[in-house]
Amino acid sequence: MGQTADFDAFYASTARRVMLQVYAVCGDLGDAQDLTQEAYARAWQRWPEVSGYDSPEHWVRRVAWNLAANRWRGLRRWLAAQSRSGPPPETTDGPSPERVALLAALRRLPHAQRQAVAMHYLMDMSVEEIASSDGVPAGTVKARLSRARTALAPLLTDVEVSDAA
Repeated sequence: MGQTADFDAFYASTARRVMLQVYAVCGDLGDAQDLTQEAYARAWQRWPEVSGYDSPEHWVRRVAWNLAANRWRGLRRWLAAQSRSGPPPETTDGPSPERVALLAALRRLPHAQRQAVAMHYLMDMSVEEIASSDGVPAGTVKARLSRARTALAPLLTDVEVSDAA
């Protein structure tokens, strides 16, 4: 049997049992499924070695249990850090109206223009860097930026005008 078929047979015959054992340890089915899949992924990466063990299933189960323990340790560290920093603020401010308007306006741009705007104005990339990254001429990037600015201008004007009479 080939390496892939051998691993597939091993997985098919043991995965449910390992997952149920991990579920018994961690108490959450979703976590147990994630941990089991991660353990089998690691077994696959080392399958020539793991398949030679007396009990590859034991190795996979141990890896999954170690992953679960690491998750719990991380959660404990996070909870300890949270207790040191105090309770979270009672309310959090939502995004500003300007931010909401900007995101809505950007969503109305074609993908290529939106990408050029993000790379140029948010990531501070030059026209030449964007062109190199996208594999297009610099003129194309300039045209995308120009069209994007033209399309954004009417969408981002202040509609609230103060009365100065």
